Amino acid sequence: MKLGIVGAGLIVSTLLEFIHEVDIELVAISATPKEIDKLNELKAKHGFKYVYTDIDELLKNDEVDTVYLGVNNQLHYLFGKKVLEADKHLIMEKPFASNYDQACMLVEMAKDRHLMIFEAISTIHNPNFLKIKELLPTLGDIKIVTVNYTQYSSRYDKFKEGVILPAFDVNKSGGALMDLNIYNIHFVLRLFNAPKNVHYIANIEKGIDTSGIMTMEYDKFKVVSIAAKDCGAPFTNCIQGDLGCIYTSSPLFTLTDFYYQLNKQEPLHYDLTNNAHRMKHEFLDFIDMFNNNDYETVYELLEHSKEVMKVISKARKDIDLVFPDDSNL
Repeated sequence: MKLGIVGAGLIVSTLLEFIHEVDIELVAISATPKEIDKLNELKAKHGFKYVYTDIDELLKNDEVDTVYLGVNNQLHYLFGKKVLEADKHLIMEKPFASNYDQACMLVEMAKDRHLMIFEAISTIHNPNFLKIKELLPTLGDIKIVTVNYTQYSSRYDKFKEGVILPAFDVNKSGGALMDLNIYNIHFVLRLFNAPKNVHYIANIEKGIDTSGIMTMEYDKFKVVSIAAKDCGAPFTNCIQGDLGCIYTSSPLFTLTDFYYQLNKQEPLHYDLTNNAHRMKHEFLDFIDMFNNNDYETVYELLEHSKEVMKVISKARKDIDLVFPDDSNL
């Protein structure tokens, strides 16, 4: 995999913390003209061959076969479409798009061009998650699932002062649902598939959901999914069945460990990540699919990503949350 990166923000810096540990060749990086100094620093530090201040110029580079998009949410569909039109594979940072229709359009375009899209969502590639999925049938009939990702945002103080950064910007497809609750939704849907019904209530400030509670209804059990950027609390995530439970105090975007406890037995503790960077396992999976031309797995995961975006789109309708990006198809 010969990678071009678009973006120079925090998520790209996070990616570069471990990328040299996996079988990826860093070819090029692009961001805005005002970030040229940062781009040159990254080139010197990480060995990029090329630096661009325009995504279109990066996409002309034939040495790049795959592009990672680490840009603001509202650019995911627009830039993702550009990448696919340039006949390059795509690693899309979460959330996959701003809405379900955009997700469907990108997936269909990828299939038409026989290209791969990977959604960079760490949760469902985490070895602890895979073990939870394996253990799930032993819990008996599932009754209640609670997932909670509440973290007081370092940007919330600025937000209250009137400085609107992308994470809280309705014009950039921000908010607690898109930023934090998406990890919870991926976790739930990858374990249980799509829910029958979705309901969302939220605290709205300056037109964006700063925190919110989602419920998802399944035939035999219910899910409560909480995310907040305007307050903080200990993390609590639990899957409760009539024979036992699985629980963790780790946020689901890292899922560093979990406990498995059958009724009237002592809990067993699992930590299967080997202290790896939280994003490493997903990229190892991407590389494996890429090297083995495993389009079957790629497209199956894309169906999952589409279902997540469908849940998010339904939730936004409940609170009348409309992004300008919704109308750019």
